[in-house]
Amino acid sequence: MIKEQKKITEEFKHHPTDSGSTEVQIIALTDRIAQLNEHAKTNKKDYSSKFGLLKMVSKRRKLIKYLKNNNQAAYSSLLPKIGLKK
Repeated sequence: MIKEQKKITEEFKHHPTDSGSTEVQIIALTDRIAQLNEHAKTNKKDYSSKFGLLKMVSKRRKLIKYLKNNNQAAYSSLLPKIGLKK
């Protein structure tokens, strides 16, 4: 993970070993999406990675929608910190 992402993850964890809460999953997916996006730019014919990237983006979108519906305060504070706008 990028150092900034680790810092954000520490801020949103519910307990020290938290890896499954919605906020932490969104942060992890955002980091992985950024890595795959860079990979896709250099390897244009790697279609399986592009497919995986699209699946991750879809999963992140669903998690963000869930967070918005169930915890508006966490939603409002998380998105600007990870660089997404809604």
